[in-house]
Amino acid sequence: MNIVTDTRQRLLNSARELLYSRSYGNVGVKEICDMAGVQKGSFYHFFPSKQELTLAVLDEFFIISKQEIFTRSFRSEWPAMQQLRALLDNVYAFQKNTKEQIGKTLGCPYGNMSSEMSTQDEVIRQRLDGLLQQMELSLKTALDQGVRTGEIAPCNTAATASAMFAFVEGLMLLAKTRNDPELIRELGVAMLNIRIA
Repeated sequence: MNIVTDTRQRLLNSARELLYSRSYGNVGVKEICDMAGVQKGSFYHFFPSKQELTLAVLDEFFIISKQEIFTRSFRSEWPAMQQLRALLDNVYAFQKNTKEQIGKTLGCPYGNMSSEMSTQDEVIRQRLDGLLQQMELSLKTALDQGVRTGEIAPCNTAATASAMFAFVEGLMLLAKTRNDPELIRELGVAMLNIRIA
């Protein structure tokens, strides 16, 4: 990795950690630079603003979410219900691992950022909405497969996927609020029964 790429990646890594563990409004450019071991001028070489850095961080979180949760959960060779159960298992494992590493259940990085920034920054809100819709599509695809194979009774798969996704987001928020990832495992099974006609 060359120095330029390494510097940019260190900024992204620091911002990702700070924004996820705290909040957008609670983290400044100087703190991100200090953690990354980078001069403030170098920050602006890579990112014209904190907003641009945040958009890049959201894209990185998306890659991580796909690798750690969605690719492991949604496999077309599996029955639909197995895919949905795997989603709950992988969300739980991710949140449990985070708590074991830092002592806190952090919830969903997109949910956290959405609740803070959706009324403050339209560009960030649109990026969050687009990324969340891509994740929600994974649930719809599994539901469509289940309806096609007869595993799942006919339903409005788009609306059902939205309701299931909203349930998981709310569950992660509750787990964060109570600092208890076990809630995901204990209550998550209810998601499997959600159906919108």
